Amino acid sequence: MDREQISRRAHADHPIAAPLDDDSVRRLLERGLSRGAGRVLDLGCGGGEWLLRALAVQPRLRAEGVDISKGLLVHARQAARRLGVDDRLTLHHQDAARFVASHAFDLVLCVGATHAFGGLLPTLAAAREHLAPGGCVLVGDGFWDREPSPEAVELFGDLADLPTTLDRIAADGWTPVQGHISSRQELDDYEWAWTGSLASWALDHTDDPDSAQALEAATTHRDQWLRVYRDVLGFVCLVLRPARD
Repeated sequence: MDREQISRRAHADHPIAAPLDDDSVRRLLERGLSRGAGRVLDLGCGGGEWLLRALAVQPRLRAEGVDISKGLLVHARQAARRLGVDDRLTLHHQDAARFVASHAFDLVLCVGATHAFGGLLPTLAAAREHLAPGGCVLVGDGFWDREPSPEAVELFGDLADLPTTLDRIAADGWTPVQGHISSRQELDDYEWAWTGSLASWALDHTDDPDSAQALEAATTHRDQWLRVYRDVLGFVCLVLRPARD
């Protein structure tokens, strides 16, 4: 079982691959689309859940998603057909950091996928290249809520605390116009869903040769969450506009 298969099964009960509940996702999309967005791009779209939700509530919206996972893009296409929005969704199977579009977008998303660009600021630099005048970026990334252990830094990399993160974003030429800091409930719900969905799949498929590996992955992830990063890691989503268009 590869990492993509593990992730797909772990997110079966939490299709938004980030610690956000449905109301938080809805509010962030409403703010990002409030200026009458006509085109939306998701860099690192995974199964396309953000785009599918945006298309479902904006009948004139057109959306594009980019991801390296062929399997997740197949899932996104199937879901789009079921919702009747597949004619307004274009998916690109490639590295999001190398994606070149023929037109600009009114909203560019990258939530929980900044690693694909090497961090938050490189992600914003890539998003800026795709952004139409007057457009917004919706980005989601982790931050240190408390001083992390070396083990936590090894897992998540060189994050900053929230004030420093916002300072860096502002210095890079962006102005936050909305944001959401994931609550403890959202953070815990996400981790329980991740580990629980994967463990449940393993217990329901004991004859599958991948069952033992899946159960071990769920146990390892749960142990890291509870012992290493539960009390130090936060997650923030920000709707940003360039300080100068």
